[in-house]
Amino acid sequence: MENRYLKKLFLLDGFGAIVSAILLGVVLVKLEVYFGIPKSALYFLAALPCFFAIYDFYCYFKIERNLFKFLRAIAIVNLLYCCLSLGLAFCHREHLTRLGWLYIIVEIVIVVIIASIELKAASQHNR
Repeated sequence: MENRYLKKLFLLDGFGAIVSAILLGVVLVKLEVYFGIPKSALYFLAALPCFFAIYDFYCYFKIERNLFKFLRAIAIVNLLYCCLSLGLAFCHREHLTRLGWLYIIVEIVIVVIIASIELKAASQHNR
């Protein structure tokens, strides 16, 4: 597996993180009444993907060697982010609407799929 493929995964992850940050920090905040996720939780969750995107784009543009290590790291952080999202959802479960649960679950599914692809690619490249 060549570096170009691994670098493209950083781009995918980075742009996905930007979309997630915008949805959480802008769209869902404006539609809080429909999703039930408190603004404080939304802002907290939105801040994390901003850092992930910076990491992803840094890796894409600056890292040339051992990309698989950096890819494995972002995949693990993404999975931890899913755990955190689910934990916050349960902490605020009395406020979450069905739409709020749907958003959290869909985001988790998407992030887990991407993280799985990243872990598989990192594993194959490390051989």
